[in-house]
Parts: sequence; C-alpha cells; structure tokens
Amino acid sequence: MTGTMDIQVTKAEQSRLAGTSLENIPFGKCFTDHMLEADFENGEWKNVEIKPYQPLLISPSCAALHYGQAIFEGIKAYRSANGDINIFRPMDNFRRFNKSAERMQMPEVPKEIFMDGMARLIELDKKWVPSFEDHSLYIRPFMFASDEVIGVKPSDSYKFLILLSPTGPYYAAPMKIYVEEKYVRAVEGGVGFAKNAGNYGAVMHPTAEARKKGYDQVLWTDAHEHRYVQEIGTMNVFFVIGNKAITPNLDQGTILDGVTRNSTIVLLKEMGLMVEERPIPIEEITEAYRSGQLKEVFGTGTAATVSLIRELRYKDFTMSFDTNQWKVTPAIKARMTAIKEGREPDAHGWLYKV
Repeated sequence: MTGTMDIQVTKAEQSRLAGTSLENIPFGKCFTDHMLEADFENGEWKNVEIKPYQPLLISPSCAALHYGQAIFEGIKAYRSANGDINIFRPMDNFRRFNKSAERMQMPEVPKEIFMDGMARLIELDKKWVPSFEDHSLYIRPFMFASDEVIGVKPSDSYKFLILLSPTGPYYAAPMKIYVEEKYVRAVEGGVGFAKNAGNYGAVMHPTAEARKKGYDQVLWTDAHEHRYVQEIGTMNVFFVIGNKAITPNLDQGTILDGVTRNSTIVLLKEMGLMVEERPIPIEEITEAYRSGQLKEVFGTGTAATVSLIRELRYKDFTMSFDTNQWKVTPAIKARMTAIKEGREPDAHGWLYKV
C-alpha cells in the first residue's frame, strides 16, 4: 500500500471538550472526540476510517483475548509557544511498532495508515492538545488479533486503532524503587524488546508486591542471576556515576529500545558526559553509592519522560538521594521539554509537525 491514504472521516456531532479541563488531567483517563480504526483481512489493510470515539464490538472468541496477540506504542504530541503542534519522534515509534508486530507474528502496518492516519487524527482533534507546562497529547496506536476462533495459531485478521488522550505529568514526585530478585520481566530469546500486552500484564503482581513494601516501582534484574539490572517498571534506567552516565545495553533483547532513552543519550553526550551502554551488575551500583560516586538515578520513557529516583533498595541496603541537589537529571528533563515545546531549536530533527 503506497501513496496518499484514502481515510474516510466521520466527525462527532458534538465535541466533549467543552466540559473538560485539560489542566492537571490524570494520565490515560480522558480521550478525545475521535479515533482511527483499520482492519487487516485477506492479506490486506482496508476500512481505514476516523470516526467518533466509541466502544468496539468484539466476539467472546476474539483471538487476542485468549492468546495475547496484541501490541501497542506510546507517543506524545506537544503544543509549542506559537501554537504549532509537534509529535516527538513518531517515525521511531512506527519502526518499533512493526518490529513488535514481527516478533508477535502480526502484519506490518503501512506508514500511510500509521503516520498519515495519526497526523489526520491529531489535526481533527487539535483543540485537545494542552498548552500547560508538562502537559501533552498522549497517542496510543495499538493492534490486536481479531479472528473469532479458539485455536493457538496466528490470527488471519487484525484491528489497528489510534486513540488520543490529553495528559498531565505521569510521575509528579521522585520515586522509591525496589530491586526485584524473585520475579523477572524478560529473558533472552523472549519478547522483552517488544511492546506486547503480555509484558505489561506480567509485571502487575510484582509491582503490587513492591507497593505493599512502600515502593513505587521495581528495578528488574536478569532472569539467570538476578544480578544485572534491566529496566525500572516501564522505563529505561540511567545511573550517573562520577562523570559517566551508564545504562543497560540492548544486546540481549530483554530491554525496550526506548525513544526517550535514545534522546537522553544524545543530550547527555551534548552536556559533556560520557555515556556507557553495557551490562550493569547491581554490586557496581551499591559500591558506587558507598564510595559517593553514584550521583543520580533516573528513569526515561514516553509516558514519564524523565523521572527522578529518590530511593533505591537492594536486599536490606537502602540508597537515598537528595534530588534537590541534582544537576544532570533536571537539566536533561528541562532541555528535552524545551525541544518538544519548541522553546529550543530542534537540532536533531526529532519533531514531526502536524
């Protein structure tokens, strides 16, 4: 499928925006007036349309409900000071979406549906893009198997949709993190690098256990030794040790290739820090803390952007940080936000204007 996509548009009779405040809006609970929907049937994409936001009619035998063939992406759009609306690095999400689709034996979504459809949808609902500080329009493309059959095999039909959700800050305060040694998020040869639904369903119990202990999220470790750190919750993680920023490498396929992670690496280098992507044993983290070399710990992700970590607990050892004294993490967060909101030049071509 090439060329300009013919997308049928049915507008909502009345916008729900009139009675909605876009300030301090909670993440993922409010949706705009329209959504994009497309079907994959008989080996081709069809029925591409933008229509009023509405429930889906799904058979109880829908394959995705039984066997988990479902993937998604998270992207954000921002309103700049001059009123322009820019999407942050959507082509990277588009490529990662189709990488996830390949791993889950699902069809590739064409650029004309993913990118053009997204732009058309945001243009239609552009009044929903907040203009407040630390606010954005969260974009959720997702795809799921839609065969009405019970049987363990790849589906022959799929639905692809894009939803839009105005949102405020995801993590408002610095977090407390528990180093997980029993449960695992991903293993080599598995699907840790993909944004499939099962990855997120599987982390809910360990996260709930950590919260009972007074922590916000867990720092995952490897499945073999529970020694090498991987991700924090649904975020990539960075450790500032001395004049270096260190983050786990992606070689094992257990860690998501985060768009915000990649952007952070670029900005850290521009700030003059050395960046190392490599396996990181938890003992290195604790030893750096004891020696006073572990300066900052932070997470990165589309929803959270950059999140400060004020406490990290490994076994009975607690590492506490005075985030008010930090320099690197606040600077990265401020600069990235300034680029997204058009207050600093987009030197890397990260913004996609709607």
